[in-house]
Amino acid sequence: MEKDKNLAVLIDGDNIPSKYIKEMMLEIAKYGNPTVKRIYGDWTKPHLNKWKQVLLEHAINPMQQYSYTTGKNATDSAMIIDAMDILYSGKVDGFCIASSDSDFTRLATRIRETGQSVIGIGEKKTPDPFIVACDRFIYLEILHTDEEEDGSEKTTTKKSPAKKTVENINPKTIKLIRSTVTDLADEDGWAFLGEVGALIQKKRPSFDARNYGFSKLTPLIQATGKFEIDQRDGGGRYKLIYIRCKE
Repeated sequence: MEKDKNLAVLIDGDNIPSKYIKEMMLEIAKYGNPTVKRIYGDWTKPHLNKWKQVLLEHAINPMQQYSYTTGKNATDSAMIIDAMDILYSGKVDGFCIASSDSDFTRLATRIRETGQSVIGIGEKKTPDPFIVACDRFIYLEILHTDEEEDGSEKTTTKKSPAKKTVENINPKTIKLIRSTVTDLADEDGWAFLGEVGALIQKKRPSFDARNYGFSKLTPLIQATGKFEIDQRDGGGRYKLIYIRCKE
């Protein structure tokens, strides 16, 4: 996604913890301008009280949806209907759906069928069908910092720092990178890293170097020890990075 694209950000308030909101909105800003920001839930329910404190700060519109009956999620239906209305209004270029619920799988698929991009954001418990239905899926756990949620420097109560779940660079991940390099390699086996990263994202929407404890793809690839890296002059301030598989 281009950074100047207008995005519709739709948040499942029943499914996304409010503690992630700051980092989530900063992440979304990397992919476009969030011109529509809505969160859905039954605001008469006590469990959404924490959300009420941060909505004004981030200019997010709360959308009231009463629960019509026990065991049925009316919030999901309201989000889906609004998403389709926004889609056909032609006012946005892409969507960000924040939920860990597989009920939005068909919505993501339908939006992509129109040629618009979909970013999914949710916890690591998110079912695979929703993940692969998105162009990119970002785990909330890799965004959340260990800072005090209210930004204060209180030291009276010691809290154990929240541990981020860091995945191991397993053979499956190395195979994914290797096969992608092979797909894009020239006659000498070299592939441009930017194209490698883009193709990996298409193959596995949830792939993110931060899942493995790295800020970027380059140090992750270096850590595997399975690839050669060549930095070439791009004619400007930036170097062009190429990689190839070691024998």
